[in-house]
Amino acid sequence: MKLKKFVPILDWLPNYKKSYLKGDISAGLTVGVMLIPQGMAYALIAGLPPQYGLFTAMVPLIIYAIFGTSRQLAVGPVALVSLLTATAVGQLVEPGSNAYIEMAITLALMVGLIEFGMGIFRLGYLVNFLSHPVISGFTSAAAIIIGLSQLKHILGINIPRGLKVHEIIITAFQQSDSINWTSFWIGIVGIGVIIASKKINRAIPGSLLAVIFGIIIARILHLGPDDVKLVGAIPNELPTFKVPQINWATFKDLFPLAAALALVGFMESIAVAKSLQAKHKKEYKIDSNQELIALGLASIGGSFFQSYTVEGGFGRSAVNDQAGAKTGIAAIISSIMVVFALLFLTPYFYDLPKAILGSIIMVAVIGLIDIHEVKVLWKQNRRDLAMLIVTFLGTLILGVEEGIGLGVILSLAMVIYRTTRPHVAVLGNVPGTHFYRNVERFNGLNVSDEVLIIRFDAQLYFANSTFFKEQLEELTADKGDKLKLIVLNAESINYLDSSAVHAIKDVVEEYQAKGIEIAFSGVKGPVRDAMAKADILTESYGKHFFMSVQEAVDCYVSSCMTTPKEDGANLEDYIMQSNK
Repeated sequence: MKLKKFVPILDWLPNYKKSYLKGDISAGLTVGVMLIPQGMAYALIAGLPPQYGLFTAMVPLIIYAIFGTSRQLAVGPVALVSLLTATAVGQLVEPGSNAYIEMAITLALMVGLIEFGMGIFRLGYLVNFLSHPVISGFTSAAAIIIGLSQLKHILGINIPRGLKVHEIIITAFQQSDSINWTSFWIGIVGIGVIIASKKINRAIPGSLLAVIFGIIIARILHLGPDDVKLVGAIPNELPTFKVPQINWATFKDLFPLAAALALVGFMESIAVAKSLQAKHKKEYKIDSNQELIALGLASIGGSFFQSYTVEGGFGRSAVNDQAGAKTGIAAIISSIMVVFALLFLTPYFYDLPKAILGSIIMVAVIGLIDIHEVKVLWKQNRRDLAMLIVTFLGTLILGVEEGIGLGVILSLAMVIYRTTRPHVAVLGNVPGTHFYRNVERFNGLNVSDEVLIIRFDAQLYFANSTFFKEQLEELTADKGDKLKLIVLNAESINYLDSSAVHAIKDVVEEYQAKGIEIAFSGVKGPVRDAMAKADILTESYGKHFFMSVQEAVDCYVSSCMTTPKEDGANLEDYIMQSNK
């Protein structure tokens, strides 16, 4: 049973149905046809020769099919990961050099080891520290950077790598007199072919049609390297087994971006996998930690066969699902398609204009620009929208690496802010019931000047215990000298650390010294245990714990607490109203 959980193919392959085969073959062929041009295009983004994009679409697909829990996720080279690869490696060695290629493959190994380790130690929850608005802002900015980086292929001009967005635009304008109009029109028509095919049917391989168009035009017009930039010769051979070279200096230089790439790539992959799994709830279930293991092994295994980092792609995964994929057999068929192309079709790619690969990339990244999320957050949460915009602008202006760092800092800052200053509600009685609700959200609640009922909606620990005391001081000050009872509704508190225990003891002693009773309601077991160990449940305090807020108020009225009530006439009227 445990082996099947670690190697999911052992679970679904023995139960493979003949009816699945048609859908798997159809999806495998369709995605394989997409992968061939996309793999070469994404390799250009990563700063690698085109064949490395094809290498990346072979071994990793088979490994994921064995270990992955999603049966529709299409793993392989993707635009965002390709950009991050270029960012990480391009700042260390010269793009296009042998050292660059070796380091890109080493980066894949490192990313795979990080993901695999996170999966083994069940650390998938760490991706939760990157909020969705931050990821959306970063991805949208990265999509624009990727798209603009292809202007050099579409316009046939020279734009150096590593420029910021504004620098790319300025450089393009400065070279407007040098635009290669043949390359430009080939790229524009390529974009039109891909978009038109998508509108007709998403299963139509628009990228392949654009590639065929580009090759035909180049041959008809007898276009050579002096006319437009061509892909050129691609070795028609399979990748050989080679152990990636890694040393301490390389590890130290690449680790920060490798960790960020692992988190960002996995978050995108798991989001796609879960959205697809929602359509197949009865067939299988996604395991986040096993997905980390599978993606990690895919990148690790691929790195030994000269591939760079892989993750799940949204566009190909959607096509894979629509084309009828039922199991990982579809991915294996896609891999076989790429092997076939690498062995027999590479001579035909010699005359392929790079403008066509640029058009494939531009169309692919348009879908990464998340306008919908901006509209949603404008209506629902302006604070999250601000995080999205800051990350988006930071990535565009400062760069990809800095954008990731900014996103992580913003996410962590928001986590810290929300846990250190959680929601605190003052409760009032719903007339005629024993229910208590937030006085700021409901009208007509019974509220007594002698009673303060608060609900602290978070764990209570060292980072927010001072905030808890400060809030209590402000609320008791608002009540004034008439206050006789404070009830802490602890239903939302699920943890106390030693600092919080000290804070509670201080509060109890301080307010009892002022003649104000402190009562607790709805205290959970682990919280009661922490209080018991700190002697807060001794005889002097033991009469102050209740199942509900109403029981605490009733007890105070009946003088069952340690300190007799004084002048409780108004409070008794309040209780009578509550019990009507």
